[in-house]
Order: sequence, then structure tokens, then C-alpha cells
Amino acid sequence: MNSFKAPRGTRDILPEEVGIWQHIEEVAGKVFASYRYQEIRTPIFEVTELFARGIGETSDIVNKEMYTFADRKGRNLTLRPENTASVVRAVIEHGMLTKLPLRLYYAGPMFRYERPQAGRSRQFHQLGTEAIGSFAPGLDAEVITMVVHLLQDIGLSGLEVQINSVGCPECRGQYRQSLVDYFGQFKEDLCNDCQVRLERNPLRILDCKTAVCSGLKENAPPISDSLCQDCSSHLGEVTRHLKLFGIDYTRNPKLVRGLDYYTRTAFEVVDYGLGAQNAVAAGGRYDNLIEEMGGRPTPAIGFAAGCERLVLCLKERRSPATTTSVPDLLLAAVGLSSEEYPVKFLQELRRAGLSVLFDWEKRGLKAQLKLANRIGVKQALILGQDELDRQVATLKDMETGKQEEIDLVEIINKLTG
Repeated sequence: MNSFKAPRGTRDILPEEVGIWQHIEEVAGKVFASYRYQEIRTPIFEVTELFARGIGETSDIVNKEMYTFADRKGRNLTLRPENTASVVRAVIEHGMLTKLPLRLYYAGPMFRYERPQAGRSRQFHQLGTEAIGSFAPGLDAEVITMVVHLLQDIGLSGLEVQINSVGCPECRGQYRQSLVDYFGQFKEDLCNDCQVRLERNPLRILDCKTAVCSGLKENAPPISDSLCQDCSSHLGEVTRHLKLFGIDYTRNPKLVRGLDYYTRTAFEVVDYGLGAQNAVAAGGRYDNLIEEMGGRPTPAIGFAAGCERLVLCLKERRSPATTTSVPDLLLAAVGLSSEEYPVKFLQELRRAGLSVLFDWEKRGLKAQLKLANRIGVKQALILGQDELDRQVATLKDMETGKQEEIDLVEIINKLTG
């Protein structure tokens, strides 16, 4: 009995599921390229201070969820819990701020120590984008439109776009005090985490999913009451551009993001079929982060989508993307005096772009056809010594049983044409 198992909160992505992941990644690459985004790849671990400063000391991620370790020289390193801070670090480090505007995308694993649940693991995967160099609200709307475009092309439908503004540092101070005044009345009823948040970062209470805190936040003052004129106008322009793009949306005055660096626009795309943890993509604007991390003042907006959530959504909808791929063809070589021709022919078929199953166990024809049926191969190309002597092969349709002889020189054109 195997005594080794994957660590809690991690999972193996087995071959029958990998096709869904490849579908998501392929579609994402095409959609991002159509909006002129280029791929960037950052290290899986960074110095711990990068995330503490970038994400915010008061966030749950920094306080409770990071995987941090010391290297042999005693330096603290952290497995990345998100990728925006890493992308910003790379942009500053490599002098990319001289090449604005920048449009970058990424995909890869992230790590957070939290309770595993449906669509959320301790090692999880995200894909996302960062658009750097513009304050324009039209860009915010374009990013949201791109997210909808991506999700639709992946195969999702019936999703809801939720949008809000989390204000700027100037107007958020007033809102912070409003939340302290409101939630302070119910301090003893708040969960333990939110009692701490009340003192350190009361906006985080709005993101709490516990039953009591969720109920209390329903009557919390909306941030729209505290927005300054500039932030209010920005949100109005974002929604105006969303209408121009033809994107339906819902204003959610309680929507905040789980990271401290967000300013102004915040958005989520939700799938209500997933239960409480229903956001499949989320993002927002972060106009101060680059300066706070040592760069020059530069506006930016980004989003990220959890790949595990996207896979769950596709499975729930029984999307064609969840169908396991099968070989195009079985090459059944039977009773040949030499392996030379079938091996060379096998490679010709594969170089022509066909996925070909070949039985190296040299089983009989009946056993090979049974194997092909079991895994769903649609056609079998049967090559015996008699056929080889006549320079033909028999092509069999595995569904109908119909067979025809084809000249060997014509087979590739027939199969690929």
C-alpha cells in the first residue's frame, strides 16, 4: 500500500482532466493577444517583504495565509500568494516603466495556507492581466469586457458582472470611520477575525463570509456615500463605457477586494451555481501600488481568475471542453515479418498531425480492436503482411464496422484531408 499522499490542499491534475486546463489556457492566450497583452513569467517565490508591502500588512493573506520560509542565509522568502506584486516588482526592476503603456498577462500556481474547499486549494492556479500606465475609466471597462469575452469563449454563460468603487486614500478615510462607527455597535457579535479588522482595516469586514458578519454588513453604510467627486465621476465613466461595450452589470455597494492595494474600480464576475465561494474572476484598479513599491507614480488595473473555479464551472455545465481527448486512429500491425515499415509509417502519420495509438505488445487484431473500442478510437488502420505486399491497408470505421482498402500512398491525404 502506498503510504505517500499529496499534501492537504494540493491535488494532482490527472490526464483525463488536463484537457480542460489546456482548453482554458489556450483560449486565454488567444483572447489576451487580441487585446494586445504579452505574457510575463515571474518566480514562484519572492522576498517576503514584497508581499507584505504590496498586498498590505493588514490583509488576511499577509497575516495568516502566506507560506514563508528562511533560506540558508536566513533571508525570509514566500511562495507567491498572488502575482500582481511580482509583476510590479519585475516591471520596476527591469526598467519597463519607460515603455508605457504596458499590457501583461500571466498564468501559473499560487500558494495560500487556508482551509481547502471546492475550487480553493492551498496550491491553486490563476491567470490574469495587468494594464499599466493609464487612469482612463474606458480602460477599466475594456478590462471588464475582456474578462467577459474570455469567460464566454471558454464556454461559460449566465454569469453576473458586479462593480463598485473602493475610492481613493482621501475619501476612503471618511468611509473607514463610517464603518468603525457602524460595526462598533456590534463588536461583540463580530467573528474573531472581524473584531481585529475593526481596529486595523474595517473594509475587510465587508468581505467576510461568516453568517453573522454577512448579516451585519447588509445594513452597513455604502461607500458611495463617502466617495469624493473624482472617484464618483470615474465610476460613472466606467459604467458609461460598459454600456458602450454592451456589458450588463450590477452595482454592488458592498463589493471590496481582498487586497489592500486597490483603488477606485473593483469588480467581480460571479457564478451563483458555485455556492458561497462564487467569484470566478475579480480585479480592480491600483493606482498607488507601483509608487509604494519604489517606482514612479503610475496608474494600473488588473484582474485574476482562479483556474480551479473555471474547471468546476465547465464541469457543472458539462462543457465539450471536459471531454477527454482520444486518439484519431489505431494503427494495427498484425503478423508482419518486420517492424521496419509500420514504425516508419507510424511516425509519418504522427508528423502529419494525427494522434495515433500503436500496440507495442503485438497482440492479435481482435485484442487491438477491443482496446481501441474501449478508449473510443473512431478509426482503425489495419496493416497485415498481405496488405503490405500489395501496398494497401484496410481502414475500418469503429462505429459502423465499414471497411475499405486504401493505397498506402493515399492514406495520409485521406486521413488529413
